[in-house]
Amino acid sequence: MLVHALVATGVNAGGHREILGLEVSSSEDGAGWLAFFRGLVARGLSGVVLVTSDAHPGLVAAIAATLPGASWQRCRTHYLRDLLTKVAKSSQPWVATLVRTIFDQPDAAEVCAQFDRVVTALEAKLPAAAGHLAAAREDLLAFTAVPRETWRQVWSSNPQERLNRELRRRTDVVGIFPSRDAIIRLVGAVLMEQNDEWTEARRYMGLEVLAKIGGTPIPTDTAEEVNAIQAISA
Repeated sequence: MLVHALVATGVNAGGHREILGLEVSSSEDGAGWLAFFRGLVARGLSGVVLVTSDAHPGLVAAIAATLPGASWQRCRTHYLRDLLTKVAKSSQPWVATLVRTIFDQPDAAEVCAQFDRVVTALEAKLPAAAGHLAAAREDLLAFTAVPRETWRQVWSSNPQERLNRELRRRTDVVGIFPSRDAIIRLVGAVLMEQNDEWTEARRYMGLEVLAKIGGTPIPTDTAEEVNAIQAISA
């Protein structure tokens, strides 16, 4: 039976990344994510300012239900892949380049202005893609509410991909696990190793940057103010 290892990472008040939690679930539906987040909150997760993840419906709903007050940032990388499936292959390079210009702007006002310009440009040639992008505006631009110094760390879940790759590599070697406990032991060991490495490494986010962020964030894939969650199949 295929199961999923749900992993949450974050950045704490000290500016270091850390593992927030692990859960092995038989599915990635809303119930699985909801139970996972409820468990994190029960163990003390609070003060989350921003959560970065893909747009899995069950995951997004669980975030809203358990982390009131936290903004949700839709991973720009996952979104772009999704958008490109809506256009012809011949148009994909142009669309990808155009959308990426949104994230190359110097401040929040210019990001929003460029977003509007990109939607307008798409409307002329690819109205369906323009509508798709316009509908995702709020979720894609949530990162503009935090300091610019953190944008590259919070606007996608890419910072977690290295960890995901290592988890997949280690679980692929085993292939079939005899029990749920066996999965937890292996994945848990990898996560503990990574957590120790992050603890000893330089701060992922400087304290002066964290001081600019309101609230009392919790570990995330980006900063004390961001809580990034991703799912990987084991």
